[in-house]
Amino acid sequence: MPFIPHTDDEVQQMLRTINVDTIEALFDEIPAGLKEACIDHLPPGITEMQLMQLMRQRAEQDSGLLGFIGAGAYEHHIPAAVWDITTRGEFYTAYTPYQAEASQGTLQLLYEFQTLMARLTGLDASNASLYDGASALAEAVLMAIRVQGKSSSRNILVPSNIHPLYREVLDAIVVAQKVHIKTIAMDEKTGTISSLDLQRYAGESFSALIIPQPNFFGGLEAVDELTDWAHAQQALVIGLVNPTALALLKPPGDWGTKGADIACGEGQPLGIPVSSGGPYFGFICCKMDLIRQMPGRIIGRTVDTQGRQGFTLTLQAREQHIRRAKATSNICTNQGLMVTASTIYMSLLGSEGLAKVAAHSHANTVKLVEALCAIPGVSLAFQGTYFHEAVLLLSKSASKSVDVVLAELAAQGILGGLALAPYYPHLHDCLLVCATETKTPADIEQYARVLKSILQTDL
Repeated sequence: MPFIPHTDDEVQQMLRTINVDTIEALFDEIPAGLKEACIDHLPPGITEMQLMQLMRQRAEQDSGLLGFIGAGAYEHHIPAAVWDITTRGEFYTAYTPYQAEASQGTLQLLYEFQTLMARLTGLDASNASLYDGASALAEAVLMAIRVQGKSSSRNILVPSNIHPLYREVLDAIVVAQKVHIKTIAMDEKTGTISSLDLQRYAGESFSALIIPQPNFFGGLEAVDELTDWAHAQQALVIGLVNPTALALLKPPGDWGTKGADIACGEGQPLGIPVSSGGPYFGFICCKMDLIRQMPGRIIGRTVDTQGRQGFTLTLQAREQHIRRAKATSNICTNQGLMVTASTIYMSLLGSEGLAKVAAHSHANTVKLVEALCAIPGVSLAFQGTYFHEAVLLLSKSASKSVDVVLAELAAQGILGGLALAPYYPHLHDCLLVCATETKTPADIEQYARVLKSILQTDL
């Protein structure tokens, strides 16, 4: 059988059968203004051999680099067993478990994932994952709007210190659905949510407040006070959280007097390699009384007529299962393979192991900040506590910009952090740095030594 099975003669025969002249006529409902006449910005096609050569070259670009970037993608140690098991055929090629009787293994794994995530977030229920952390946040916002109902405002309070790329995705998805984003400024001294700016919305109608923990700068928010404030305004609370940090920090379900209503975030830290930018998976958890508005699938456990344990798709409020107009989401999907790896990772580490990873990551970041801030011209940009990321300020008297410094670090094999100027212009002298449990004292010393050498050339 040829790789492309339809010959020109077969195509013409099919068109005659349905009384259509050309394939293009099948898409005549698409307005002409939306059609691309010529896609000339794509590179020319290459052979399979050339493709493999290109992929090897791209992979080599990442080899031997010492990374301190973070910013939503974190390098953690992944035990060898995680992906040895994940890439077994039973998991690697498994499809969506529509037939429960033939998919008990997949369904049980997803059920265990939901259980682990519910325990980690301190909430009642979890779905079986989403695309990524950014779209999970957008789904959480739309979920909050549905929960609050037509009588409530479609305003959402969004801190300026959430991940800027998450904000872009949020704008792209929810603004078109007539959800109004109200931005909360950050305190310029601490990098956390400004309580003064938040008070501007006291007494106003809004559906939810998003609370990042930690925020994009690594800072820790006053989650109890923020949660109680939002609930006092009759609004829901959406916790945007790092799952590794939850091994040490108070879970969203315990925030304030009543706990957050929804928690979401990126699952990549839980056993997924950085891999040059993906794949990722998102998670979302909620209180039980909100569960019917949760997007995606929820796996349930039951017993059959003989008392034997079984697993099934309990809630399936997505467009593949019900009418599109009644779906809770038309964009969500289950990142099954990533969830498989994450479930195995969490099971192997357990609560104690995950807490050790989080504690070691925080300790390494403290050591990194101390080593770099000992260099003349380098200081912490914000006051207060942080998890495993922090913002550094390079002296304004230095003749080299942050971009130049990072480029010189990269030339010596060190990915020194993320320049914040493209996302926060007023932080043009700042970079975001990160350390996890993978960094050794020698790694931190090397970064400090090279950075000092680069900055001292200005003197």
